[in-house]
Amino acid sequence: MIEYTEITNRQRQFFNTGQTLSSEFRISALKKLKNGILSYEEQIYEALFKDLHKSKTESFVTEVSIVLKEIDYAVKHLKKWMKPQCTRTPLFMFPSRSRIYRQPYGVTLVIAPWNYPFQLLFSPLVGAVAAGNCVVAKPSHKTANTLKVIEKIISEVFLPEYVCSVSAEREEEMVELLSQRFDYIFFTGGPHFGHRVMQSAARFLTPLTLELGGKSPCIVDSDAHIKVAARRIAWGKFLNCGQTCVAPDYLFVHRSVKEPLLYELKTVITDFFGEDPLQSPDYGRIVSDAHFNRLFSLMQAGHIVFGGATEAASRYIAPTLIDNIRLDDAIMQEEIFGPLLPILEFSDTEQIRNYLLTQEKPLALYYFTSDSEKARQMLTYTTSGGACINDVVMHVANPYIPFGGVGNSGMGNYHGKYSFYTFSHTRSVVKSSPFIDIRLKYPPYKKKLNWMKRLIK
Repeated sequence: MIEYTEITNRQRQFFNTGQTLSSEFRISALKKLKNGILSYEEQIYEALFKDLHKSKTESFVTEVSIVLKEIDYAVKHLKKWMKPQCTRTPLFMFPSRSRIYRQPYGVTLVIAPWNYPFQLLFSPLVGAVAAGNCVVAKPSHKTANTLKVIEKIISEVFLPEYVCSVSAEREEEMVELLSQRFDYIFFTGGPHFGHRVMQSAARFLTPLTLELGGKSPCIVDSDAHIKVAARRIAWGKFLNCGQTCVAPDYLFVHRSVKEPLLYELKTVITDFFGEDPLQSPDYGRIVSDAHFNRLFSLMQAGHIVFGGATEAASRYIAPTLIDNIRLDDAIMQEEIFGPLLPILEFSDTEQIRNYLLTQEKPLALYYFTSDSEKARQMLTYTTSGGACINDVVMHVANPYIPFGGVGNSGMGNYHGKYSFYTFSHTRSVVKSSPFIDIRLKYPPYKKKLNWMKRLIK
C-alpha cells in the first residue's frame, strides 16, 4: 500500500520552507503546467476517446481549453489577488489600519471524478497552486487511459513534495488516503461518497469543498422559443453521453407546447448525431458496464418516444426521450447521469415550484421563457447551485462567476478568482500604532459609558 503519511509529511515539510508563498514561484509553476498540458495535448485527446469516446473537439472544448483558460486567467490576475486588501476601520479603533490577507492552507487534497477526468482534476488544482498550496491529486481510476496521461504530466511538471498524483484504486487505499491530515479537501463526485469525505474531514475539522450533483430540472414554459430551447437542451443533455453533473436531468414542459418541443428535440438530435448515433464520431459512450446496466434498468419506466437503442458490448445507449413518466418512477428518484431524458408536462409554474421545494436542492436549474417576470419569480422561489435562463450548462463556462452546489448538491464554489479564494484562508489583520494609546477603553470605566456610546455609535 502507498505510504500516504510519508507523502503528506514531505509535502508539509516543503510547504513550511515558504517556497510556495511568492507570486513568482506560483506563476512559474502554472506556466510549467500549461506547457506540460500542451506537450501532451494529443495524448489527452486519445485517452479521452478510449475512455469515453469523446471526440477531439468535445475534449478540447469541455476539458483542455477550460484548464488552459483557468491557468491563463490565474497567471494574469494572481498578483492582484495576492495583494493585501485594505478595508475600513471604525473610528473607535483609532489609530489602527485593517487589511485582509489571503494565505494558502498548506497541504491540500483534490479528488476528481471520471466524467470529465482531465478538467475536473486540473481546474481545482490550478486554484490550489495559484493560492500557494501543495497538492495531493487523486484522479479517477475508472478512466484508466486519462489517468496515465495525468500522472505523466504531474510527474514531469512538479516535484512530488510539491504536487503529486496518487491512484488509490482499492477501497482500503481510499480509506487510508482520507485518514490523513490535510489542510483542505476539494472533492468532486456523487453525494453518497461526498458524505464519506465530509466525515473524514470532520476528524481534523478540515475545511472542504464538495462539488456533488443531483437532479437538475429543466423547465420549458408556454412562451419559450421552442426551436432554440430544443437545440440547447439536446446539446446540454447529450454532451458526454449525458454524463455531466449539470446536465438537464429531467424535463418539465408546458402541455401547450409539449408536442412541438418533442418534434424539435427529435429533429435536432438527428441533426447532431445522424440517424444512427452509434456511428457518430461526436457521440460518447457510457463509462462502465455497471453504469450501463444501471441506466438500462432506468429505461424501463414510461414510454420511449425516441431512441432507446443499446449495445452492451460497446456500452452504447442512444439519446433517449421517455414520455409518460410518473414522479414515483425509479428514474425520478436518483440522478440519471446518462442519455435518458424523462419528460413530464405541467400546466402551472406554481405546481413546478412546489414540487421543487419538496426535492433536494439541485446543482443547476434551467428555465426557458420569454417573460422576464416569470424568470424572476422562478429564481426567487427556488434554490439551486446555479441557474440558466433560456440556456443550459453555460454558467459553468463563465470564469467570472462562481460555480458550486448547495445542500445535497454540494458546498463551496470555484472557477476563476473564486478558485483562488477557495484554496486561501482569509486572514484579517489589524495594525495599531504604539505611539498613540487612547485610554478610554481601559478600566476603570467610571463615567466612561456615555463617551463609549458616542464613540461606538
